[in-house]
Amino acid sequence: MPMYVYEIVLPDGTRGEQFEVFQKMADDPLTKHPETGVPVRRVFTEPNAPRAWTDSQGKAKTSDKNLAAKGFTKYVKTDKGTYEKTAGEGPKTLTRT
Repeated sequence: MPMYVYEIVLPDGTRGEQFEVFQKMADDPLTKHPETGVPVRRVFTEPNAPRAWTDSQGKAKTSDKNLAAKGFTKYVKTDKGTYEKTAGEGPKTLTRT
């Protein structure tokens, strides 16, 4: 379901506060605010279409540096059955019991 932007129409016809509403494309545009009943009009905005995703973007988003910056901790399994920290905060190693 798409999200539409509406704005309140002030008594002098100028623009008021904007708000967003999820609606079906087949639904008629709102003419009144769903909570207050004041007049509203739909605002036309640029579409929020996703961009193409590349492997390099995926690698950058999941890099150790980026994960640590976002507050995540990453552990990698070693051949000894333990996990070593590669990013973030926490114990240096984890051992499975």
